[in-house]
Amino acid sequence: MGKLKIHGGSGLEGSLQVQGAKNSVLPILAASILVRGESLLQNCPDLKDVDAAISILRYLGCSVTRVGSDVHIDSTTLVRRDIPDALMREMRSSVIFLGAILGRAGEAVLSLPGGCELGPRPINLHLDALRALGATLEERGGNIVARAEGCLLGTRINLTSPSVGATENIMLAAVSAEGETVITNAAREPEIVDLQEFLMAAGAKISGAGTSTITIQGGGAKGPVTHRVMPDRIVAATYLSAVAFAGGRLELCGIVPGHIEMVTTLLQTAGCEIETRGQGLTLFSKRRLQAISPVITRPYPGFSTDAQPCLLAASVKSKGTTVFIENIFQNRYRYVEELRRMGADIKLEGRVAVVTGAERLCGTSVSATDLRGGAALIVAALGAEGETVIAEVEHIDRGYDSIETALRALGADIERVDG
Repeated sequence: MGKLKIHGGSGLEGSLQVQGAKNSVLPILAASILVRGESLLQNCPDLKDVDAAISILRYLGCSVTRVGSDVHIDSTTLVRRDIPDALMREMRSSVIFLGAILGRAGEAVLSLPGGCELGPRPINLHLDALRALGATLEERGGNIVARAEGCLLGTRINLTSPSVGATENIMLAAVSAEGETVITNAAREPEIVDLQEFLMAAGAKISGAGTSTITIQGGGAKGPVTHRVMPDRIVAATYLSAVAFAGGRLELCGIVPGHIEMVTTLLQTAGCEIETRGQGLTLFSKRRLQAISPVITRPYPGFSTDAQPCLLAASVKSKGTTVFIENIFQNRYRYVEELRRMGADIKLEGRVAVVTGAERLCGTSVSATDLRGGAALIVAALGAEGETVIAEVEHIDRGYDSIETALRALGADIERVDG
């Protein structure tokens, strides 16, 4: 297990190209099963979760090769309909393969996914939606066995909450259904739009992604297809938070500024200067940040729960008090105790975190508790005095493509060491 060693206290400056989005590429990799031919994914980040998804595709019989940031998939050789427990456990969002395998093969067998460090992620919305499409589902020996007798049939599905994963699974299954499927109260995240664009490039008929109503005309996806994965808005928010906290100048390239507008608006309120142009923006941070109005996480287009830890870390030396309210994951604040070890003044009460700006943070030994919590520790370490050593960085590697390389390009004193 590696560790990250960071000497903080210095400003950061430079330019970064934002990697492809983890939360976009994973459902698109699942969607490649529906393409009866070749798929080429460009701008595919090199992440542990992507490696896990590729392992699943290979187990199913697909041919997958990676050349740099390009991933080539040929699903014509798909021969299996099951994913074993060991592969399911490597990627927490692996349930996204359920709708795609069912749509392609008429049957899917997946081990039941558990919760994760952020709390349970029930999949009842996924299963209820597949039943509405005509699938029969049963639990057998810790597995979900889904079957479509004949073919799936399009229908109207109203989600009781705008679940991203459920929206994606319905889209993947409905592409192969007969007739029209309409999803209401659908998730509106940009990653849903990216999945729609991939499926449309493969010949599927879908509209409405990015709104609360998505319409899918069944008939399948043919391919071949070439698709460039959208930039990762959470990675962009992480680097913005890091430079806002440590001080300096950051130019982000290859992004969609509208995807991170909630983050940039809050950073401007905190005292950063931000210039936006085309597919890029520049952030200037010259002084200690100011406390901001309450930060409340909500489904998109609200403030993202995944961006919350890094923004909270950037606020721990702000002048005044900032309140964070977490509405998505019940255990999102597990990383807070590690920030306290560095001198942060944070009080927790249920889903509320009250952050009172400290005069200084001191480097120490901490551990990443989860993906975004680990990124928050990096943000804090860059603005702390002395050396911080972050253990359990395998969590961070799930979502960041060589984060130490990117930060070194900005002048950060950061290295990966054995430990």
